[in-house]
Amino acid sequence: MTGSELRAEALQCLLESDPAAKAAQVAAMAAAWQAGAMTLAPDADIQVGGTIPGRPARPDLVPPRLVGRRSMATVEGRAMLIHALSHIEFNATNLALDALWRFPGMPAGYYTDWLQVASEEAIHFSLLSAHLQVLGFRYGDFPAHDSLWEMVERTSADIVARMALVPRTLEARGLDAIPPLRAKLAQAGDLAAAAILDRILHDEIGHVAIGNHWYVMLCQQRGWEPRATYDLLAARHRAPALKGPFNIEARRAAGFTEAELARLD
Repeated sequence: MTGSELRAEALQCLLESDPAAKAAQVAAMAAAWQAGAMTLAPDADIQVGGTIPGRPARPDLVPPRLVGRRSMATVEGRAMLIHALSHIEFNATNLALDALWRFPGMPAGYYTDWLQVASEEAIHFSLLSAHLQVLGFRYGDFPAHDSLWEMVERTSADIVARMALVPRTLEARGLDAIPPLRAKLAQAGDLAAAAILDRILHDEIGHVAIGNHWYVMLCQQRGWEPRATYDLLAARHRAPALKGPFNIEARRAAGFTEAELARLD
């Protein structure tokens, strides 16, 4: 990747349909960027040459209510949960790559931040998909839903909406959901899966913090009040209503203000 341009390379990673190949490409891109072997053209007009996002023929995508129940009492039930989490992390890799290439004219730190997110999400997917194979299954063996990517598409024309409604809304819900899922897996004796969720929770706090940082910065640039703007964007783009219980400690660590946290009670 020596001499390649970061945003253009991110788009090529996004277009890759094989999950393992995508994860490998993201890792190579992150290493090249850290080594100073890539350039950045933040204002370049980059043309899409394929279908976004690139993904495999399976899993079958269905409405959330049809994904199926996940009993922790059986290996298959635990595998269904790990598969659902794998799909979330695959989509999260794609959304980070999309945020990287789609929005021109941002400071260099924005692109570095979203490259970090893409790299860590790809690692999460690799860890979960490897554990899924230990359980005797593969990514694609169960149906999945596409709610996360649907919001990425709804916010594709507005970077402020993207920062408001993807990292600091949908991904922030993961901060709330991970601890009880981790407890269920540990209670079922799957300590390896529980350890993976510990890693994911740690990293996701940073990812939500990145979304919070750029959302607030963009609002400040435009002279918009962040909380009122969030309410407007959530209604305009049909964001899901926030439902507890909430992981207040993790949300605070991710940069939510005390006024925002008070609204969750």
